[in-house]
Amino acid sequence: MKTVKHTAVKVADEVWIAAALLHRENPDRDDFTVDEIVDRATREGLSEELRPGVRVHVLQHCVANRAPDPGRYCMLIETTRGRRRLWRSGDPVHPKRVGAKSVPQKADVPEGYGTLIDWYHRSQPAHTEKNVARDPILKLRGLGREIWKGVDPDEYVRRLREGWE
Repeated sequence: MKTVKHTAVKVADEVWIAAALLHRENPDRDDFTVDEIVDRATREGLSEELRPGVRVHVLQHCVANRAPDPGRYCMLIETTRGRRRLWRSGDPVHPKRVGAKSVPQKADVPEGYGTLIDWYHRSQPAHTEKNVARDPILKLRGLGREIWKGVDPDEYVRRLREGWE
């Protein structure tokens, strides 16, 4: 366990730090179990004892694609039941969480963790057309458009409706 001067770190920030550390330490992994994130928070020792709120934040309060109850952070995403990863711009967000905090402020985390925030911003892919193109549903956008080249849509509908009286 790391020796850390215990500061008043917010539970949500502690959860984000634990998840970010797991991602940085395991770059080949896409997501982690709830228990893995809670265990990583315990090992990091940002508070003298693991606060009971840590598990609830990993399960609910920090999860962007779940309804807020009452916490409304966007720090994690539920990839499948019982698994989480850090939230990234472009990930699904429950409507009541839109615009909520997704990354701790450097001033709110203990000394030395600011570099983790920098790492996150450097390493997370931006929500670009290139990344959107990986989505199989979004890849369908524009499919078949060549069928309509040179066709007047109004004329097409008029022909379809001929004899509808």
